[in-house]
Amino acid sequence: MKALDGVRVLDLTRMLPGPYATMILADLGARVLKIEDPQSGDPTRWSPRHRTNQSSTFDTINRGKQSLALNLKSEKGVSIFRRLLENADVVIEGFRPGVMDRLGIGYQALRLIQPGVIFCSISGYGQDGPLRDRGGHDVNYLALAGVLGLQTDSAGTPVLSGIQVADLGGALFAVIGILAALAARDRTGKGQSVDVSMMDVGMALLPVAASRLFAGDPVPLGARLPLSGGLACYNIYGTADGRHLSIGALESKFWERFCRVIGREDFIPRQFEQGEAQDTMTGAIRDILKTRTQSEWIDRFRQTDACVEPVLSLEEAFRTPQARHREMIVEAEHSSRGKAFQVNLPFKLSATPPEMRAPAPRLGEHTRQILSSHGYQGPEVEEFVRSGVVGVS
Repeated sequence: MKALDGVRVLDLTRMLPGPYATMILADLGARVLKIEDPQSGDPTRWSPRHRTNQSSTFDTINRGKQSLALNLKSEKGVSIFRRLLENADVVIEGFRPGVMDRLGIGYQALRLIQPGVIFCSISGYGQDGPLRDRGGHDVNYLALAGVLGLQTDSAGTPVLSGIQVADLGGALFAVIGILAALAARDRTGKGQSVDVSMMDVGMALLPVAASRLFAGDPVPLGARLPLSGGLACYNIYGTADGRHLSIGALESKFWERFCRVIGREDFIPRQFEQGEAQDTMTGAIRDILKTRTQSEWIDRFRQTDACVEPVLSLEEAFRTPQARHREMIVEAEHSSRGKAFQVNLPFKLSATPPEMRAPAPRLGEHTRQILSSHGYQGPEVEEFVRSGVVGVS
């Protein structure tokens, strides 16, 4: 048994945030019907920026789902969707605000058919407000949320993150909202809408910086806060071989051990001194750590618990004994290439563990099966195919 066995999800999302959210739900046992345009499908299937010689973002974040290719711009397509809704618990969509209403399948319309439905919308700026109709991507949401202004290089210039923080954070908050709404429905019998704004998500991830601002401390663009370069004891330093170490010696015991290993015991009482002291210590530590290679420093710190770890490439990170022990990278079936590697969910459930139950589907792979299970007969389904209402693989 899985945690979400019996939960049925109609997934209208594309690209990254929504599909990542429904991947999590699928791994937890929900039945996810991925509804795609019959002609083009999810753009992530084909987009060059999401494809490599070996894999595709689509294959990673759409595992465990079934694909129904359905034309929602046709009256018959909308009629089919409404029938699917009768047995659904969750609808999740990622269109701009108002699109679902124009199609006739917005929350107010669907709740009349299924009062218990959880209707989750993921958008850049939310379902209301002056920016609701504006287009955007992760970098824009982070810029307007104030995150990018704190994500800068040594010259104070904003830099791109290595991951899509607002997109992936939006997925996680969508899952939290959906699970909370399902729990509430268990008590009340009523569904509700879940409105996730990725700009809001960026702001929600600023509790530390925001608390300083609320306390009266200015937080200007490019501010070096204690945990973003303002402290010598919590920083990133280069090594002799051009690689880097992460130092997270915030607690006094870790800082003391670190200082003793690098031979600067005089820094121990100065850990949180203000003003130029931090720059002085940071510069000195930078010079010291440049005298040895990354592996040499890791060998020296191996027997010392000082919160010192190497900055690893993806390949190195995925091969570490810790990642392997925690089964974070697993080999699973792939829709077109047999077996392939996948990134696992980062939590373990002792009684109802998540599971990757199927590879990402081909476009329209399950169309006939889904329609048949909802009462549509063979000749009717074939007419839908001929008329372009649905697509099959």
